[in-house]
Amino acid sequence: MSTLRNKVQLIGNVGAEPNITNLESGKKVARVSLATNETYKNKEGEKVTDTQWHTLVAWSKTAEIIEKYVDKGNEIAVEGKLTSRSYDDKEGNPRYVTEVVVSEILLLGSKK
Repeated sequence: MSTLRNKVQLIGNVGAEPNITNLESGKKVARVSLATNETYKNKEGEKVTDTQWHTLVAWSKTAEIIEKYVDKGNEIAVEGKLTSRSYDDKEGNPRYVTEVVVSEILLLGSKK
């Protein structure tokens, strides 16, 4: 059970083209927005879809896979861990960010 302490699994659709950055160290990092949808019926019996947006961060080989094969609209499954960080924006206001650091990715849906 120790491997379940900080584990996230998501299946969703990519919301925008991945942002790929090549760092000076030679490492590659990919940032991707992922939409997950949950559908339920409200008390009036109407179907409601709740969309949640997640920021994914992938490094090295996983980032290379994303760069080569992932486009806006693709359905993907990811596994990773949640990380939180904070920073001050240009106006000096504190900002808080929660991201999923991806350790595995699975490309779903049909090939183009």
